[in-house]
Amino acid sequence: MLQGKKILLGVTGSIAAYKIPILVRLLIKQGAEVKVIVTPSAKNFVSSLTLSTLSKQPALSDLETNDSWANHVMLGRWADIMLIAPLSCNSLAKMAAGLCDNLLMAVYLSATCPVVVAPAMDEDMWLHPSTRSNINKIRDFGNQVIPVDNGELASGLSGEGRMAEPEAIVAWLDDFFFNANQLKGKKVLVTAGPTYEAIDPVRFIGNHSSGKMGVAIANEFKKRGAEVTLILGPSQIMVPDNIRIIHVQSADEMFSAAVNVFESADIAVMSAAVADYTPVNISNEKIKKQTDSFSIELKKTKDILKYLGECKKAGQFLVGFALETTNEKEYALKKLKDKNADMIVLNSLRDNGAGFGHDTNKITIFDKQENEHLFETKSKTEVAADIVNTIIQLYA
Repeated sequence: MLQGKKILLGVTGSIAAYKIPILVRLLIKQGAEVKVIVTPSAKNFVSSLTLSTLSKQPALSDLETNDSWANHVMLGRWADIMLIAPLSCNSLAKMAAGLCDNLLMAVYLSATCPVVVAPAMDEDMWLHPSTRSNINKIRDFGNQVIPVDNGELASGLSGEGRMAEPEAIVAWLDDFFFNANQLKGKKVLVTAGPTYEAIDPVRFIGNHSSGKMGVAIANEFKKRGAEVTLILGPSQIMVPDNIRIIHVQSADEMFSAAVNVFESADIAVMSAAVADYTPVNISNEKIKKQTDSFSIELKKTKDILKYLGECKKAGQFLVGFALETTNEKEYALKKLKDKNADMIVLNSLRDNGAGFGHDTNKITIFDKQENEHLFETKSKTEVAADIVNTIIQLYA
């Protein structure tokens, strides 16, 4: 699976760097083309000469050498994937903060290829809140994280934080390139974020949706090789450049955009938190505070999921979301049937770590046959993978 793949390997200052010559040998043996970037601190743990000999390419370290500039922009464009292994706690913090004080960070910040990291650090560092926050940040940026192992650490202790073994990293890369073609040629529509229903030029009716879950789903589809269109309500979430985005504000704008894109879509995931009601009248001027009470007449918005379910053609797969607080399963199954969806993703606000604003989520999926697929609380990136995996399983 790695034959002919171009892998850009970044090595940072961690004792786990002693395993990297083995990793390079395995990658070369599988037919991959490997270029290595070594941070200054990594040289204390592994020889540049060793890495250049095994990779059959110069091991790069400096932005400039002998009046020659290392083109960090082209390095990030050359690769099919950028792998940083081991990823130290220090380099992780730099990635999360966008710091650029060495060649590896310059390449990372300008890379257009997918980026995956294999962290390595002591358990206390791995479990520290700042490390957990930084891991979540780089995941939100679209990077992937190879899980750490539990075992003997450099400190002499045993626990989480050990870098995945070279064989496991190669297996992860094999899966990545296999998954990258799973949905090749398929067109996917994802809606995400809230909608804002204007009351006057400065006020609106909205909700607390951040768009994190929908953006994570769109990103996961892109990783699987799909052509993705994301219809995004007002949100500050970063979206990878390789995803087509249609920005909208209101429920009516999202309806029009979704109907237009759905016509040619193979798969549609309606994860946006669309307003159920919108003001009947919108003031052209800011409404002044003049009376003790104020009423707004509301009307129903167009039901996007129901409309798409009514016009769905053979071969199209439609996914809805249900955010509930009571009788969750009953309402989710009713929505599945009433909206003619093929799958419903249920969130319960009664579950810890689920709902708006969290970096985690807990879902239950119901399919057309009312089969129940249960999942534990996970990061939204991992939840997105569970959703896409289930769609692929049912769509096939």
